[in-house]
Amino acid sequence: MVPMTWYLVLAAFVFACGLYAALARRNAIAVLMGIELMLNAVNINLVAFWRYGETVDQLAGQVFALFVIAIAAAEAAVGLALIISVYRNRRTVNLDELDLLQG
Repeated sequence: MVPMTWYLVLAAFVFACGLYAALARRNAIAVLMGIELMLNAVNINLVAFWRYGETVDQLAGQVFALFVIAIAAAEAAVGLALIISVYRNRRTVNLDELDLLQG
């Protein structure tokens, strides 16, 4: 059986990669991908804590993971719709070039 610390280390690594992608990238789609990586790291933690917890017969960790997956899907749909709308108006998805106060 794999120890819980391996799952936590994996989740920390995935979260760090997602945080780097969300903060260091200039492309809006890459930022959304970084946010998705962070949400996947949360899912790994939720399922790992459920598996190594005291109440394995209850599905609390898996239910929370399903909620996070649903939120991630909604976030991706709304985020991509906003990015497409901004691209149609401004012809760029570079976050440094976007200024909402200009017409």
